[in-house]
Amino acid sequence: MTATPNFPTLASAPNRFQAQFEALRAQAPALRREAAAARRQRLQRLADWLTAHRTDIQQALYQDFRKPPAETDVTEIWASLVELKHTSRHLGRWLAPRRVGTPLALMGTKGWVQVEPKGVVLIIAPWNYPFYLAIDPLISAIAAGNAVVIKPAEQTPATSALLRRLCEDLFLPSEVLVLEGGKDVATELLRLPWDHIFFTGSPQIGKVVMRAAAEYLSSVTLELGGKSPAIVDATANLRDAAEKIVWGKFINAGQTCVAPDYVLVQASAQADLVAEMKAAITRYYNAQGEGVRQSESYARIVNEHHYARLARLLEDAEMRGATLAAGGGVEEQQCYIEPTILTDVPAGAAVLEEEIFGPILPVIAFDTPAEAADYVNARLKPLAQYVFTTNKQNRRYLLDNIAAGGAAVNETIIQLAHPELPFGGVGNSGLGKAHGHAGFLAFSNEKSVLQQRIGRTGIKTMYPPYTTGVKRLIGWLLTYL
Repeated sequence: MTATPNFPTLASAPNRFQAQFEALRAQAPALRREAAAARRQRLQRLADWLTAHRTDIQQALYQDFRKPPAETDVTEIWASLVELKHTSRHLGRWLAPRRVGTPLALMGTKGWVQVEPKGVVLIIAPWNYPFYLAIDPLISAIAAGNAVVIKPAEQTPATSALLRRLCEDLFLPSEVLVLEGGKDVATELLRLPWDHIFFTGSPQIGKVVMRAAAEYLSSVTLELGGKSPAIVDATANLRDAAEKIVWGKFINAGQTCVAPDYVLVQASAQADLVAEMKAAITRYYNAQGEGVRQSESYARIVNEHHYARLARLLEDAEMRGATLAAGGGVEEQQCYIEPTILTDVPAGAAVLEEEIFGPILPVIAFDTPAEAADYVNARLKPLAQYVFTTNKQNRRYLLDNIAAGGAAVNETIIQLAHPELPFGGVGNSGLGKAHGHAGFLAFSNEKSVLQQRIGRTGIKTMYPPYTTGVKRLIGWLLTYL
């Protein structure tokens, strides 16, 4: 979706998905009443399916963009199983009413918070991790007791078909439904009155989703992106930093929302860091000396459109005088772009202005942590921030003075795999949080409940008429309580 569609109301525009939507809405009350044990059973069936169909998942991802099976195991299957196990283990506690304290002014009452499902929810999954980023929010939505529609990415048709097969194997269509298709399907789905929409994708399309949600005041979770920096100071272990940055950047051929988009390195360490990154690329993807193109450990760009965009970014940078420190090889027929490192990239180059979302890594020098923080903060807030240092003061300064959705110190990417850490962006990089309890809450309404005793209660002493005594009591309340 590139343009903002017109979103008429249901009354003015018949919707081809209306019948499926109504079936889900009719089933939602039964799902709402399900206890933790029934929801755990659904999650266990999902976990069993993932384990039994590991090869099918690997083949679908390889067919869509030649994703190495080992990467699929780690980033699509294992990550999903971690979320499933964590959610099942803690679901009973998450569902239990949570007692809260009582202020003195409300003595005699008791209060608690109980969670309830939002109802019928829509998950719009992206193409870069098309399996995991559909399954992860599905886990949270099931745990919270919702009826679910998944709209998979049309750019990865093999994985979309697999997701449909999974849901048909495990769920009734009135419980979880997969609807495949392109922009027309997404546009029509967004015209329905969802209780929640969970979208993962670009900020541009996130704005389209949010406009559509406003028609019915549907709540949203937007997992977007942005230019996530990796900041390396002169005290860092440069080999360790290089290995982690190279892995985090070039896994999935750079098509990762939290991949380091660029590196800020202290000027005195730049040459050594670049040398270490070049060596790491060789170890990971060209250990036999046959060229990265021959590596079975390196994915491809998802389609010709995205390949052409990345090729233009690389060409623009070189034309403006950037230095090709590593890589640069391309092959249109295979949608192949070699892991590439750029230095001396001039201001104004498109690769410094747009989210790259591919295997091109600009390296920029800085002198002080304050200079690095100012560079990041002069741009839109990133989804992730990576800090490589052994200096506690530098670590604290960079974490405290840069706004980002999340951060990792001396690591990249794997913060996503920590189920106790809420994941999400801030500002342009996203709205709302996912994973673990945060994901469960995204699909839940936290209903606050106050229970009062029957008969004469403290608050009744302040009911009208507002006599002198009542006014005096209210004044005492304002002063002391």
